[in-house]
Amino acid sequence: MRLEGKTAIVTGGANGIGLETVKLFASEGANVALVDFNEEAGRRQEIELQEKWSTIKFFQADVSNRESVNKMVEEVVTHFGGIDILVNNAGITKDKTLKKLSLEEFQAVIDVNLTGVFNCTQAVLPYLLEKEKGKIVNSSSVAGVAGNIGQTNYSASKAGVVGLTKTWAKELGRKGINVNAVAPGFIETDMTAAIPDHIVMQTRMITASPRLGRPADVANAYLFLASEESDFVNGHILNVDGGMLK
Repeated sequence: MRLEGKTAIVTGGANGIGLETVKLFASEGANVALVDFNEEAGRRQEIELQEKWSTIKFFQADVSNRESVNKMVEEVVTHFGGIDILVNNAGITKDKTLKKLSLEEFQAVIDVNLTGVFNCTQAVLPYLLEKEKGKIVNSSSVAGVAGNIGQTNYSASKAGVVGLTKTWAKELGRKGINVNAVAPGFIETDMTAAIPDHIVMQTRMITASPRLGRPADVANAYLFLASEESDFVNGHILNVDGGMLK
C-alpha cells in the first residue's frame, strides 16, 4: 500500500484521468476526496466506488472560484482530518485557432486550468505546511511544453502550470513539500474523443509507442509523484506521451 494512511484531493475526479486516479489511490490505501464541478457525475461515481472503497467521498467545487475551493478544502479536512496530497487534475478545453478564439473562451480555460491550480494549492498549503510534508502534483500537457495548433488558451494555461510547478518547488521544497507535474500526450478520454480522426492518426505517427495513451498511464505517474518513492523528486515535469516529445 503506497499511500496507506494518506488523504488525497483529486480535482476533476469524476471522469477520465481523474477518475482512474481516484480508484488507483484508493486501491493503494488512501482516503480520497473526489472533487468535481459536475455534482451529478460526482455523486454517481461516489455511490459506485464506495461499494469497493469506503474511503472515497465526493466534494463539489468549482476550482476557478476561490470561495468554492475554500469551502471544499474545509469540508475535506473536517471529514478526513487533514490533507497530505493534492492532485490538480481538473481541466477544460475550448479549442480554436487564434483568429477565431474569443476573449471569453481564452479566459474560461485560463480560469480553470491555471487559476484553478493556484486556488486549490493555496487553499491546501496551510495544512501541508503544518505537517512539514506533502505532495502537490499538477497536470500540465505536451501542449504546454511544445504548443499545439488550435490551442492558444490550453497551451498557455498548461505552460503556466509548468511555471507554477517549478516556482513552488523552489519555495516549498525546503519545507518538506514536493511539487511536480505530469505532461500527458494524447490520452484516450472524453475530452479527446471529439478530435478528428485525421488528427488522431497524425498523433499516432509522431509517437514512439504502438498505441495511444490511456488514463491509467497518467494515473500511474500521479501515483509515483504522490508516493514516498518520489521524495527526492522536486520541480520535475514528467512527460507521459509515448515519446511524442523526444
